[in-house]
Amino acid sequence: MKKTKIVATIGPVSESKEILKELILNGMNVARINMAHANEEFLTNVVKKINILNKELSTNVAVMVDLEGPQVSIGKLMGNIAYLQTGDKIRIYMNPDLLGDSTKFSVDYPNLIHEVKVNTIMKTSDGLVELKVLDKGKDYLLCQVMIGGYIYSNRTINIIGIKLSMPFLSEKDKKDIALASQLHADFLALSFVQSSEDVLKVNDMLININDSHMSLIAKIENEDAVEDLDEIIKVSDGIMVARGDLGVELPFERIPGIQKMIINKCHYMSKISIVATEMMSSMEKNERPTRAEVSDVATAVNEAVDAVMLSGETTIGKYPIETLRLMSKIVETAEEDTNYYQLFDNATRTEKQDTTGSIAYSVVDCANRLRCSAIVTPTMSGYTARKISRFRPKYPIIALTPKEEVAKNLACYYGIYPVKITALKSFDDMMIKSLDIVKEMCQLEEGDKFIVTGGYPFKDVKHTNFMKVEEI
Repeated sequence: MKKTKIVATIGPVSESKEILKELILNGMNVARINMAHANEEFLTNVVKKINILNKELSTNVAVMVDLEGPQVSIGKLMGNIAYLQTGDKIRIYMNPDLLGDSTKFSVDYPNLIHEVKVNTIMKTSDGLVELKVLDKGKDYLLCQVMIGGYIYSNRTINIIGIKLSMPFLSEKDKKDIALASQLHADFLALSFVQSSEDVLKVNDMLININDSHMSLIAKIENEDAVEDLDEIIKVSDGIMVARGDLGVELPFERIPGIQKMIINKCHYMSKISIVATEMMSSMEKNERPTRAEVSDVATAVNEAVDAVMLSGETTIGKYPIETLRLMSKIVETAEEDTNYYQLFDNATRTEKQDTTGSIAYSVVDCANRLRCSAIVTPTMSGYTARKISRFRPKYPIIALTPKEEVAKNLACYYGIYPVKITALKSFDDMMIKSLDIVKEMCQLEEGDKFIVTGGYPFKDVKHTNFMKVEEI
């Protein structure tokens, strides 16, 4: 059982129920819908299919809605693609109805012409194409192609060194948040966050619509966000290291260090960490990943990230199921080389001295010493399971909960396998169900041990107060 979770982005090649089912069976824990490339109908249909499959397969796959965010995008291109030749001069128009080609294209932000300066650098296609502003016309920017390459319709264009005045939440984003809430999505990924204030704006909106369920994942994609990282982590439920835009905004050689720093800070602050972008991008066209991609995934796993993410590989790639299967295999193999004792020691040094934290420490220490097959924790809120996850046990954490929203919320946390059960009636009922579920999930043999921990009596206690070692 892999402990590092996999977030898979759903797109044209993976939206069918049949493919979604195969993705779930091959290790997908969270289905991500990128609203920069999806509409309300697509989101609604995917969520409905995931809900149906969760019931059919008795799984708890969560849904992550990724907002478009305050980005500048290229308009419609002839054939949706154009090639810009290095050294050529092109025009960027503010007219959204213009059909672009290799000599011109439009953007969807009319104020761009007023906010950029001469000599401003702009990049697109994940930073592979670079433009420099030479002059301004009445309704266009005259640019020189510094580094040529292919550009695509609706792709983000990054404006380097300029802080645009566009609002963090567009009207489209607000509608997407409202729809995500109506569909009971589990995670909301916030694109192009620049400060903790951006996250708080979304949190305020969720409060106003009475949504206390969706967890907020702030995407780190620019230098402003890196500089305000600690405050962003404090007000978020998790962080996504969005290496694509981050590598465009900052020198790409800084990305590995920033990734490691973010994972460590999230671990320290008990928040979700997700590494994204180009993890296995060669499999969009090929049946095998490169050795560098295998090492990239393994590195994130060994750093104890909560989840790794697939993007184009499962939205437009030729081999979405094969990619998921291979990523799961890489994750499981890399976990065998993870230094769990070092991770446990790091968490121990920074854990708060409260009852639940102390019990969680003892549970993981005991599980490691006794080589238990699993840790079982009945939970109503998921708090105990999350606490145990922070100590990064070598063995799976099976979280038993009667609440579907809690089970799905735990789907992105390291090592936690949520299982929806009927409400527990007594201590004996808890132990019997724990034994049955562990036997089913872990294939125990005589002499194997597992640990049960939680709070009892159920209605009276507010925190974890017991642990019990069971032997088959």
